[in-house]
Amino acid sequence: MGRIGFLNRLIRQKTTARNLFQFGKAKGDTGKYEQIVSTGLVSPERCVPEEIEKPAYYFKNLPPGNTLGTPEIKTKDQIDAMRLSGRLAAKILRECGKLATVGRTTDQIDAFAHERILESKAYPSPLRYAGFPKSICTSINNIACHGIPDDRQLANGDIINIDVTVFLNGYHGDCSETFLVGDVDERGSFLVEATKSCLDQCISLCAPGVEFNEIGKFIDRYCDEHDLASIAAFIGHGIGSYFHGPPEILHYYNEFPGKMQPGMTFTIEPILSLGGADIAVLEDGWTAISLDGARSAQFEHTILITETGTEILTRDR
Repeated sequence: MGRIGFLNRLIRQKTTARNLFQFGKAKGDTGKYEQIVSTGLVSPERCVPEEIEKPAYYFKNLPPGNTLGTPEIKTKDQIDAMRLSGRLAAKILRECGKLATVGRTTDQIDAFAHERILESKAYPSPLRYAGFPKSICTSINNIACHGIPDDRQLANGDIINIDVTVFLNGYHGDCSETFLVGDVDERGSFLVEATKSCLDQCISLCAPGVEFNEIGKFIDRYCDEHDLASIAAFIGHGIGSYFHGPPEILHYYNEFPGKMQPGMTFTIEPILSLGGADIAVLEDGWTAISLDGARSAQFEHTILITETGTEILTRDR
């Protein structure tokens, strides 16, 4: 689950999707798909048993974590704990992906994820984070990120990003993937495949001494080469006992200073669009939707900088 970057552009008004599309239409071939023009009904908050360890924001409404400052260097014990939370998040995500089928609602996927996380003695990190009402994020087609699970049934040809974060033994693990629902058109399939490849190549760049801005510079070149746009308003972030912290991982060209060091843990989570990069946030305060109605895809991993390179913490195999 990413967050809005401190320095990034974002249309900040709350709006309705129907009014939003008056701003413009995507240029070029964006394929065939159902645009999301309204959000559905959101079910009541799901319960969390007393014995489950909970983050501080469960008990008190707190603002999102601060992503500015000096990144934390994790100890061996912290890294071992993050391996466990990352592995669990990846496992739950894989299981949720199998439920991304025609006719199933995103609320049903949320209910499944919620119960599986609790069964694993963990807490679903998005729940109550800065007021978020559900246990995972589900973002369909032209919803860029932070979609709230609701009663809409998945349709043939949808693409859906499912974002899972768990809090286990005091540490968060965060990952997401975009899944194909039924028969997805060629442009949609291209977008999903290209976004996954982009993340994989970003991770391969990471190592001790590499500047964080190399990630954004690569994404900028990649989008130019593939005729895509990076939705720059949302960033990767440091993670640990906190959900969001430094460093900020910017998914666009930048020259901001800072180098990777062994023991740092952070997410990389590019959102790539077949249209433009501009988004707005709907009236629910969370759902980020493209201004031109174009589809986007996102993939995310939590990674560790090691002495020789990287380790992906959000792999379940």
